[in-house]
Order: sequence, then structure tokens, then C-alpha cells
Amino acid sequence: MSSKYIYKIIVVGDGGVGKTSLIKKFTEGSFEKDYIKTIGAQFSKYESERNGDKIKLLFWDIAGQEDFHFLLPSFYQNAKAAIIVYSLKENELVNSFAHIKNWHENIENYCGTLPVVVFANKNDLVNESNLDMSELKNLVVDNNFLGYYITSAKTGQGVIKSFNAIINRIYNQFKT
Repeated sequence: MSSKYIYKIIVVGDGGVGKTSLIKKFTEGSFEKDYIKTIGAQFSKYESERNGDKIKLLFWDIAGQEDFHFLLPSFYQNAKAAIIVYSLKENELVNSFAHIKNWHENIENYCGTLPVVVFANKNDLVNESNLDMSELKNLVVDNNFLGYYITSAKTGQGVIKSFNAIINRIYNQFKT
């Protein structure tokens, strides 16, 4: 399939929040339960079609560990959109949520203004009825993000809907 449009989407967030798992679930339909730390960045391709136009998406899964932050400027280059992932898992929630602002600052520093969505991942590990999303809703509004999605890379909840939302946005924004 010859692609008319090629878009780079960066996927950022703290280490261990599920960035790689979300991308694999979306692009391959699979889930690996064992955690393997991303070194630097991993790249995934996904081909899609919108209104008869062939689209190639390049997902840049950027390592969340501070050891790799010196690589961020080159990894962020030419991105058309960003996904910030944080974890709903109890022992990861506070830090990974607090760091959304840092990830957004990096995106703005290296890319300027991009369409950004937030994925609240690992929903399968919490009781959804106990979630208070008001702080996230405020963060989305205050930073002019496109929105947020509650996801689970393990069960697939929200994964297709959330990735398609960002794909539709960049397609509509950047098509010629």
C-alpha cells in the first residue's frame, strides 16, 4: 500500500505506564504481560485509510526513564501529534499523573504546539467506579489537550477508540 500521508506520533510518559503495550495492542492486537523496559525508543508502523486516502503512522515509543532524556530532542523531531500515557495503578498513579505536565513541557519545547491526548492506562487494575477524573479533566482543559481516554492495554478497553481519535485529528488537520 503506497501511503499518501505519513504521520509521526510520539508516545511519552513515565517508564512502566504501558506505552509499548498500548501500541502493541493497537497495531498488533497483542499483549505481553512481562514488562520489558524500552531502551531509547521503539518504532512501530501502522497503515490505515481515511476517506480513501492511505495513511502510514509511525509511532515513536519513547523511553520514560530519565537515563534517556538526553535523546528527547531528536526523538521528538517532526512529530505531528503526541500521546501522553499515565498509569491508573495505585502505586504508579500519583507520580505518573504529576509528570504529565513535564511531558507536555517537553513536547512544547521540542515540537511547538501539537495535538495531544492523554491515555489513563491500566484501567483493568482499578475499580473504575472509584476513579475521580476531575483533576484530569481540568488538566485537559487547562492545557488545551484534545481529550483523554481511559484505556487498558491488557483488555483492550478504549485502545482502538483512543488511537483512532488522534489519527482522525491529525489526518483532518494535516491533509492537503
